[in-house]
Amino acid sequence: MTPRRDVGDLGPDDSVLVISVAAELSGLHAQTLRTYDRLGIVTPERTTGGGRRYSLRDVALLREVQRLSQDEGVNLAGIKRIIELTNQVDALRGRVSELMDEVAELRRAAGTAGRSRGELVHVPRSTSVVVWRPRRERDDHR
Repeated sequence: MTPRRDVGDLGPDDSVLVISVAAELSGLHAQTLRTYDRLGIVTPERTTGGGRRYSLRDVALLREVQRLSQDEGVNLAGIKRIIELTNQVDALRGRVSELMDEVAELRRAAGTAGRSRGELVHVPRSTSVVVWRPRRERDDHR
């Protein structure tokens, strides 16, 4: 059994709102929410019985979909693409942040390692070209 939580413990990604509450909070009709779900625009979590459960983040996204549609005149296909690209940009920003942290850690480690040995070695890039020719079998027998 899942431990019971207070409403104050819920975060924006906790899927707890039934469709009628999400519809009321977003200012949309429940059938509109079903359509958005079917089209993959706003896809709520599902209960084991198949019921939709929306989060506060889903409600905010529903409001944004409505704004884009009504105020900006964007069609549903365009809205779906905007959401996909926004999610992709967010994921890429997160990955860039992780990589920047990793680079900073490697630089700290390199600086520490260099000081412990008393030196940091800089290896310049070479522009030399080396031609390698494999030896033929008959050359091996000489």
